Amino acid sequence: MSDSIDRDQRYDVVVIGGGAAGLSGALALSRARRSVLVIDAGSPRNAPASHAHNYLGREGVPPLELLATGRAEAADYGAEIVEGEAVAAQRLPGGGFRVVQEDGTAVEARRLLVTTGLVDELPPVPGVAERWGRDVLHCPYCHGWEVRARPVGILAAGPMAVHQALLWRQWTDDVVLFRHTAGDFGDEEYEQLAARGIAVADGEVVALEVTDDRLTGVRLASGTVIPREAVVVQPRFTARSGVLEALGLAPTAMEVAGHVIGSHVAADPAGATEIPGVWVAGNVANPMEQVIGSAAAGLKAASMINMDLVTEDTRRAVEARRGPLPFSAEAERQVAERVLGDSRHGLTETR
Repeated sequence: MSDSIDRDQRYDVVVIGGGAAGLSGALALSRARRSVLVIDAGSPRNAPASHAHNYLGREGVPPLELLATGRAEAADYGAEIVEGEAVAAQRLPGGGFRVVQEDGTAVEARRLLVTTGLVDELPPVPGVAERWGRDVLHCPYCHGWEVRARPVGILAAGPMAVHQALLWRQWTDDVVLFRHTAGDFGDEEYEQLAARGIAVADGEVVALEVTDDRLTGVRLASGTVIPREAVVVQPRFTARSGVLEALGLAPTAMEVAGHVIGSHVAADPAGATEIPGVWVAGNVANPMEQVIGSAAAGLKAASMINMDLVTEDTRRAVEARRGPLPFSAEAERQVAERVLGDSRHGLTETR
């Protein structure tokens, strides 16, 4: 990975974000013989996790190892990858975009693929941020197997708490739902929880108990500590959309089952946004996407970007082949009249 860019080169595509979505897109575009620059801020969302899961063929791979492999593969096909943070982008009058990095350097591109991901905004309970990605979790498909059959607590920090509790019950029969600061649940929800053997603990959670660098319990405001080996929270998923907002693309609310769980940047199924020439992929577009889904979204967006560029390249080639457009008969008549008029004004008739 380099720390500098070629300011004189206009790239076919600049990819902003070097996670699974961005590197997958860069790999596909480089294999399509496009000039590609990846600007990577080096802050992957899953960095705290020790392993990534459900990635067929790479099950259990450490996230940073997966990204290092992806950078090497993309670079082998000619992609340039630089460290830095893109802070702004603007459309150029003649088409294309200008991307500005935090250090002031800028580069131009015909198309943009933005894969900046999201920020997990965690509940402000002491210990939650410190244990995030280890034994404070949110996705059962990512971490459920690792805590199977162990005592798990669900912190009701969002509107999906009951849903989370019922979902995590698939992996363990020892689930406690901490009501924390949430309002009371409905009768039907209590019935569902009771039917699945899920206990509900009233009272605000004030801290997580840790012993020998392991989560051991959840402390309530009353002083009661309920033993747990993992705690599930619902972060607020906030899209990293600064560069897109500079282009006029504001994030919109992300809803699941009628509940707002965060924000995302809207796009069509292939990642195309409402601004021509700008695509998004990964968690900035879909907060629920896992690593393998983000990689697939990057590939899909890349194929659409290449097709868009092929269409533009073809149009330009046709225009060049045709050469200057011929005058119409009316245009030729108007030119002839102007020339004749000029000659009459500038010459004296002789016999």
